[in-house]
Amino acid sequence: MINCAIAGLGRWGRALVEAARHEPRLRIASAVEPDIAHAEDFCAAHGLSPATSLDAVLADDDIDAVLLATPHSLHKAQVIAAAAAGKQVFCEKPLALGRDDAAEMFAACRKAGVVLAVGHNRRFWPAMRALRAIVASGELGTILHVEGHNSNENSQGITQGWRLSPEESPGGGLTGAGLHVLDGFVSLLGPARQVYARLNAREAGPPPLDTAILAIEFVNGVSATLATVRATPFYWRVHVFGTKGSAEVLDEVTMVLRKSGALPATTRYPARDALAAELSAFADAVEGRQPFPVPEADVLATLAAFEAALQSMLTGYPVACQ
Repeated sequence: MINCAIAGLGRWGRALVEAARHEPRLRIASAVEPDIAHAEDFCAAHGLSPATSLDAVLADDDIDAVLLATPHSLHKAQVIAAAAAGKQVFCEKPLALGRDDAAEMFAACRKAGVVLAVGHNRRFWPAMRALRAIVASGELGTILHVEGHNSNENSQGITQGWRLSPEESPGGGLTGAGLHVLDGFVSLLGPARQVYARLNAREAGPPPLDTAILAIEFVNGVSATLATVRATPFYWRVHVFGTKGSAEVLDEVTMVLRKSGALPATTRYPARDALAAELSAFADAVEGRQPFPVPEADVLATLAAFEAALQSMLTGYPVACQ
């Protein structure tokens, strides 16, 4: 049994607690939440003991791991402190708002001999797993271009708090939704070389109305475009174009394969709980069964492209990924 504490009981922190109930190796025993009065009923219903602070959790010898669903700017200090305390770490994406900060976090966990797992949950979607497999197989031929889109109207319900802060969530919808697509691109293509990005902020809100678009050149020569709209209903699309065909993922379980001279073939894969799957992968990594399937190199490559996109939005010019 891996005894865990969770920091942050907002919408996503609560979703992680619910998902952990499907992984018997994880037991979330305590919770750190600044506004604990509003979480008392949730804690009681899920058997969570309120903790006075993250420091108190890290000093508790009965806690083996921490799950972080906290504001992005807090991640670095929290991850490094957890590593120093010998705790295994699961941290929601983005791990950091800068590549160098993330690299320090991985280095601290590596030095301490603990796992650092980053919650890019879309990697665990059955359709995205199938897309990675078909690209790797060579069935699509030479990959030339990728298109992606992730929009999520959750922002319509956010009228206050850190998720509206340009410091915590820069780039409009890129930090919350678009980063999932960017990570998906990296998982398929590897690191990016250059990004040209534009942010069209129609209204500051709340809720904000904005769109973000990215044109990306990858190190392997593949081009890509990415778009995200914060205020429209949920929509997901990742479409890979190769010399022998294209494959398009439309949601968690649906992929459309197109080849010359044939009708589009739609495959629907068995659904799975992506959050429970990533927490099971975290448990596997803690137990030494296999590495967490979001490698450090991919996390750093995604954040390098993210940083370049933010800089490009400010300057109006393409920016090289560092």
